[in-house]
Amino acid sequence: MRNALGLMLASVVAAIVIAGGWYFYSARADQGAPKTTAARAADALPAQAKLAAKDDVETTAAIAGKPAAAAAAASPAPAPAVAPVQQANCSNPNALGVSRVVEIDTTGGPGFGFEQYKQFDFLTDKEVVLTFDDGPWPVNTPAVLKALADECTKGLFFSVGKHATYHPEILRQVLAQGHTVGAHTWSHVNLAGKKMTEQQAKDEIEKGFSAVKWALGTNPSPFFRFPQLSQSPALVSYLGTRNLGIFSTDLDSFDFRKESTPDKIVSNVMTKLDKLGKGIILMHDFQKRTGEALPTLLARLKAGGYKVVQIKAKTNFDSLPEYDEAILRELKVPASSSATNARPVSSVVQTVSQR
Repeated sequence: MRNALGLMLASVVAAIVIAGGWYFYSARADQGAPKTTAARAADALPAQAKLAAKDDVETTAAIAGKPAAAAAAASPAPAPAVAPVQQANCSNPNALGVSRVVEIDTTGGPGFGFEQYKQFDFLTDKEVVLTFDDGPWPVNTPAVLKALADECTKGLFFSVGKHATYHPEILRQVLAQGHTVGAHTWSHVNLAGKKMTEQQAKDEIEKGFSAVKWALGTNPSPFFRFPQLSQSPALVSYLGTRNLGIFSTDLDSFDFRKESTPDKIVSNVMTKLDKLGKGIILMHDFQKRTGEALPTLLARLKAGGYKVVQIKAKTNFDSLPEYDEAILRELKVPASSSATNARPVSSVVQTVSQR
């Protein structure tokens, strides 16, 4: 009897010990293992917090399940991509655009374009500057403007003074669309010609700028290009005294040649550009074939990884009053009307009734 009681008591103690040990082991195991409800903890977060957590994972490319703070410390957010400097209202998401805007201080008359000037190499690999001479001209200049607008990119225009007085409304469109406007003399004469005196050449330069100013209703940018790229040391020095930046070119499209076609223009530019790797491109918005070639050329530039640099000036050009007056006399415009000329058409003439 006593032996049976002792055996029963020993069995109870053993059962208690076994149960206690099992309970202790289970509790420790539960503490060490992740609970199945932990994977659903996000369900308790507000919708805004869940979105933020999702965005953080996508932005930092963190491994799923890593806490946001640890992910940020281990893998910093990537640097933002450099987007093209395009017009705010650009509707073409794949546009060539403008990759960089440079501002030029024209003090002393710096020269640009390696065909004649070797000092200022401001373009990096695969960068181009689009320049256009001899406009404005009906049909042709608007065609160039449309091609540029379709690709949300910008050019530098060197206007002939006479043409500016013929078609001021077109030149104002050039400026209104954000392009830079300089001058290309009054009548596109060769300033280094044998019969050209130094004073006549200066008159051509100054009168050209005053004509562009009259057409725009404001001072143009202090940028100048010699017709036919024909210059003289004396005139280069003179432009320096007038603080005019001089533009030559790196590659000529030869769009002015009689045998030129839109396809040849594109081929000329791309062949030279692929060889040089970058450059200031000389074209003419005076030529019909240039406007026809430009959409294809801009597409080729984009496909080739080229980027457009827009040129702006630190200051505007200050024309000389005597040449401003000479333009008014040339156009037989009363001096008192010059202020009126600066007003947009919509502020002078408005439709009040239409059938």
